[in-house]
Amino acid sequence: MPSSTVGQTPSLSTYLKSLKHNDIETSIELFISLLKRRQIRNSRSCAIATISLLLRVVGEVRTRDAQQLIERIRAVGRRLVAAQPREMAVGNIVRRVLENIREVAERDQDPAESDGSITTPSTPPVPGETKQRPALRTKFSEFSPLHGAATLPQDMNARAPLSASSGDSSPAIAGMAETALQRPPLMSSNTSFAPQGPAGSSLFSILQHPQGRSPFATPPAGAQSPALRALPAKGDEGPTSEKLDIKAEVITAIQDLQRELEEVDDEISEFAQDHIHNNEIILTHTSSQTVQSFLMKAASKKRKFTVFHTEAYPNNHLETHDTIVNGSGGGSAEDADERWKPLTSMGITVILIPDSAVFALMSRINKVILAPHTVLANGSLIAAAGSSTIAQAAKTHRVPVVVLSGVFKLSPVYPFDTDELIEYGDPGKVVPFQEGEFMDKVDVVNPVYDFVDAELIDLYITNLGGHAPSYLYRIVADHYRVEDIDLSGGKGEAGGAVKAG
Repeated sequence: MPSSTVGQTPSLSTYLKSLKHNDIETSIELFISLLKRRQIRNSRSCAIATISLLLRVVGEVRTRDAQQLIERIRAVGRRLVAAQPREMAVGNIVRRVLENIREVAERDQDPAESDGSITTPSTPPVPGETKQRPALRTKFSEFSPLHGAATLPQDMNARAPLSASSGDSSPAIAGMAETALQRPPLMSSNTSFAPQGPAGSSLFSILQHPQGRSPFATPPAGAQSPALRALPAKGDEGPTSEKLDIKAEVITAIQDLQRELEEVDDEISEFAQDHIHNNEIILTHTSSQTVQSFLMKAASKKRKFTVFHTEAYPNNHLETHDTIVNGSGGGSAEDADERWKPLTSMGITVILIPDSAVFALMSRINKVILAPHTVLANGSLIAAAGSSTIAQAAKTHRVPVVVLSGVFKLSPVYPFDTDELIEYGDPGKVVPFQEGEFMDKVDVVNPVYDFVDAELIDLYITNLGGHAPSYLYRIVADHYRVEDIDLSGGKGEAGGAVKAG
């Protein structure tokens, strides 16, 4: 039934076309079937298909309740992840969409309190509560003096009438006993609003937040603290403003995520000039559109360098040959519209080498550039078979290893069992089945991917910039919610973040 819908050659392009006329349930079952049969594979193709499907799912949902929308996305996500657990880009996209829904829902609950300002609740926080989660996205840290200077003058300005009404210093001293932030002796009628932050604040007053916000502690008309999150215009009216259209906001967020997938290679290649220099010898592995775009950007900046390209036998050698000779993406249907020029057409010397020659040539290499299949939360990665050998040889010869990866490949999963993350392919590519007598005496395995430890990686370059492997945990915290890491969690856990606060 699914094959008759997409024709005889199902692929990413045919599946995207089928989304326009198939109903949601048929599209979900078709995508599950294509994932199981490996007719849609690799991180980019799986991410594009997943985000396109979830856009249809959100568009077809009739409810505008955030909790029901989260449950619907989680249910679809569980089915997709179970179909092909090793394609972690599918789960990453599902979690990114869930994070967008929760963020919109938190903004919609109380626009006056979801502006991103940092306050200290009067009661201890409930374990697992994520109400303070948006504070990670503010411009200033909670413990930065700039953040205190941005918010403190509002409170002090609200307390100025109290100090002016006091006749002598006794009421002021009594007021200081009530709260540490109320400092009438430092305030005067001829003090302007601008210097109040540095002059009327101390380290103690910055770190000690008031118990709640004063109803008068609002910024002046037309002014806004740089630490506040940007809100829709209708949210500026206060708590009584009109509620957000959660469904429309989520659709807009998904469309932004689609544009991120389309522009990820261009954003990564913008850093090529900073990392590739003249007369360098660069080693790369397998056919990767991201790596080719990165090298072409450096070549367009008049950089002259040499590239050693391993053939990645036996799983990716045909695609590697086609990339070097024609510049295409291996001739697959989904890459037919995304062809690029070969590096040789831009005056770059490209030398194809077998995988067995990596260690012998590593002493001549200046930099290794790899493209991962999946980046794990601790900085390790799953890459094409042979990447682990290259990374270990580079560490032995003190050669830096640079990994090019979009944020959509970054998974919040930790490698507790690395054997479960490795996919094995056709053993007939290693030893032909014609050698039946030999194959009966040995076990032939053909790993498609390798696990590369974080200690072997020197730098990650994403569409957000360059990061050390030890910093990836922060990117995970910025793009995923803790309650969404396990998509099989209960309903109560799924709605915890939305009901918080």
